[in-house]
Amino acid sequence: MSLQEKKIWIDVEEPKTAVMFQSLFKRFKEEKAKLLITARDYDATLQILNHFNIEYKKVGKHGGASLKNKLQAYIHRLVKLFPMVTSFNPDFFLTFSSVEGARLAFGLNIPSVGFNDEPRNQAVCKLILPILDTILIPSCVPIQWYLDLGASKEKLLPYNGIDEIAWLWDYVPNSRVLKRFNLKRKKYIILRTEPSQASYFLKELSPNTSLISEILPKIYEHHPDLNYLIIARNKEQEKYLKAELKNFLNKVIITQFFPSMLDLCFHAALVISGGGTLVREASLMNTPCIEFFPGDTAPQERFLINNGYPLAHIKEPKVIISHALEILSKNPISEAEQSNFQKEIRKYENPNFLCFDVIKKKLTGE
Repeated sequence: MSLQEKKIWIDVEEPKTAVMFQSLFKRFKEEKAKLLITARDYDATLQILNHFNIEYKKVGKHGGASLKNKLQAYIHRLVKLFPMVTSFNPDFFLTFSSVEGARLAFGLNIPSVGFNDEPRNQAVCKLILPILDTILIPSCVPIQWYLDLGASKEKLLPYNGIDEIAWLWDYVPNSRVLKRFNLKRKKYIILRTEPSQASYFLKELSPNTSLISEILPKIYEHHPDLNYLIIARNKEQEKYLKAELKNFLNKVIITQFFPSMLDLCFHAALVISGGGTLVREASLMNTPCIEFFPGDTAPQERFLINNGYPLAHIKEPKVIISHALEILSKNPISEAEQSNFQKEIRKYENPNFLCFDVIKKKLTGE
């Protein structure tokens, strides 16, 4: 039995969700389901949806670094979402970790499923874990972390792998994007700023700066021949880095969004990021990565490191620079050899497959 005429509401609250849910959007449409896709203006979320030509309704924005503004943004989104959702009258709700979406689904008695690979984000988890019906989690993340934040064990559905496998499952590398930015394979570095406005780092990071301002110049001294692509998480970080790195802008592109990020990661010589998603997907494609996330090494990163993927978690700028120079001193992996990454990731489970099965079983009884 198909999902024809079944109504599914999907709330996209961050860039990762916009990328991860692409295959789910496609499968739901193939099953003739009716979709309401709502999206929060945060980081590159809307740009990614636009890039993939996804129809969505923009609702609200991220509250920034202030707790007061976060709460105000939450209230605003609830008010805006309520009439849309009640008018659509969905049969099911899907999210990654939308607090507003989970609250509305719970209040309107809409069956729900969510993903969560970040129990370190305790504030969000405490709000959504108790009220979502099913939560898909990587088995490498300790279940007790979720239970401590209010989840019920029977609601947790662990899978063998990590979220990034979902959108790399059918990915085929392409080099066309290199011409667009006048790049050559393995002759550029991608750098991603820290999630400085995330609720779990408000006390640890200056919200509009980045360690990249210290890292890049030292690497550039040794490799002025390389190009550098910097992805900022907000306009303030972008402005800060353009000012701090003004002497390098002939070789540096600073923006909040690059199209075809998977292709750029695949062909990069090195990826350096203050967050986890970019280094996870890049390392799964066998591109060397350094994560300088200011917290402890996440279980997903340990999963990748323990399985031999080229990823290191380093916090000290001097050690980051030293390790980066060591990586760049070696001959890069060939394109043919690197393309074998898909054989390796298919040893694990695709979380989107599990999610689709959960929703279809709930809506059709199959």
